[in-house]
Amino acid sequence: MEDLVVKSKARDYVKSKGVRISGEVFDALSKNIASNLDAAIERAKSNGRKTIKAFDL
Repeated sequence: MEDLVVKSKARDYVKSKGVRISGEVFDALSKNIASNLDAAIERAKSNGRKTIKAFDL
C-alpha cells in the first residue's frame, strides 16, 4: 500500500496532544484514507462527476 499520510505531520499532531504514536498506525491510517477515497470516488462517479467534493466523503 502506498503511504497516504505525511508521517512527520501526523506524529507532530499526536505529540502536540501529549501522546505518542506507534509505527503501525501509519499503515492503518493509509488504509482508512484509501477506503474513504474509494467510497468518495464511487459516489462521484454514480452522480456523473469526475471530481470528488467534500460532501462525497
